[in-house]
Amino acid sequence: MTVLRDQLIALIEPVLAGLGFELVDLEFVAGRPDGTLRVFIDRGSGGPAIDVEDCAQASHALSALLDVADPIPSAYALEVSSPGFDRRLRTRAHFERFVGERVHVELAVARDGRRRYTGRLEAVDEAGIRLEVDREQVALPLAGIGKARLAP
Repeated sequence: MTVLRDQLIALIEPVLAGLGFELVDLEFVAGRPDGTLRVFIDRGSGGPAIDVEDCAQASHALSALLDVADPIPSAYALEVSSPGFDRRLRTRAHFERFVGERVHVELAVARDGRRRYTGRLEAVDEAGIRLEVDREQVALPLAGIGKARLAP
């Protein structure tokens, strides 16, 4: 699934950027008989919120692209939406935009017996991110993060 995910990101990201949107994240959920490709878009920092027309515009462009490239061998439905209140954080720029916010991070591989951290995002640098979790500073490498999102 990681190879397909990486292929989809590489394919979709430039098209969305050309439309003035940012790819926040995507997920493909295989199903019987059809799967679902969910694409979450935003405008980046400072832009107006994503609306239904934006999602329709992105969906139309992505449908045409995916029909030609055909990266998913089975039938699937395409869903395009805004990131929502529990926005996913995928890139260094995503983390930088939300310094000071509360985040939930799951590591790809447990560190010292722990995979999940929820706390205030204190800083982002070349080495990774720093969280304040239960009044303790925790440094996590970006490469080691499996999933991350804003937390309530």
